Amino acid sequence: MKRQIYRVLTNAFAFFVAAQFLPIVATTSLHFVWAGIVLGLVNLLVRPVLIILTIPINLITLGVFTLVINTWMIMLTSWFVTGFYVPGFGVAFLASIVVSLTNWGFKEMRS
Repeated sequence: MKRQIYRVLTNAFAFFVAAQFLPIVATTSLHFVWAGIVLGLVNLLVRPVLIILTIPINLITLGVFTLVINTWMIMLTSWFVTGFYVPGFGVAFLASIVVSLTNWGFKEMRS
């Protein structure tokens, strides 16, 4: 349970950081937390299926296609959370890089 809360807070912080540099809109600060919760659920339920379905593409691109899957997860999160808006694929792609780096950085700090 502690790990999931940690992940949600990390995702919320990553969205907040991404919103400082990218045109990501959140009506209130609470929408970042909701987006973190929804991203955690989407990554838990939808992402594994997409990873398995795209194994051949991932092998051909040496894993770079995973960034596209992460982008889709952020776009799906934006679709689910009203008050949290990511304007397009390019912005979601850059946000996925920020979220991935933030999660990696916090994971390294915790280790």
